[in-house]
Amino acid sequence: MTDNQGLPNYSGDPQGGGGFNNPGPPPNNNLVWAILTTILCCLPFGIVAIVKANQVNTLWAQGQPAAAQEAADAAKKWSIIAAIVGGVLIVLYVVLVVVLGVFAASVDVNNYR
Repeated sequence: MTDNQGLPNYSGDPQGGGGFNNPGPPPNNNLVWAILTTILCCLPFGIVAIVKANQVNTLWAQGQPAAAQEAADAAKKWSIIAAIVGGVLIVLYVVLVVVLGVFAASVDVNNYR
């Protein structure tokens, strides 16, 4: 059976869905958050988040919605971890600078002659 252009007619989804049950749109891959946390917060954890975010669409296209959702959740988790670690490191850096500044201001250089 062919249509008027000589192409075969396929049964199933008229929009060319491939005949399998599409569970809906793919999950949010959180790639933007992964990239932002990599650049602004913590590079090692951000890279893990980017890798997991890139797996989401691949797994979805392979017909593995559960694995795609797990990868999306993992990307979100690693983005949050990267943001928290980056925030803690920034706070520790500010505390270190303040402590060193107070220490430097309290030292009398005239006693070291």
